[in-house]
Amino acid sequence: MKITKNIGMLLLAVYLILDGLLGFGLNLGPAIFLLYLVALAAGVLILIGK
Repeated sequence: MKITKNIGMLLLAVYLILDGLLGFGLNLGPAIFLLYLVALAAGVLILIGK
């Protein structure tokens, strides 16, 4: 298995995995704010091409 070197895509993958787990009832509580930060960082890094 090969992991991408593109940090934006890596953050997007982490976001999608966590978002999927939330759909199954994972409760992050106040730490859900971190999920929003990961999504924002992934979007910005993908846009600038890193």
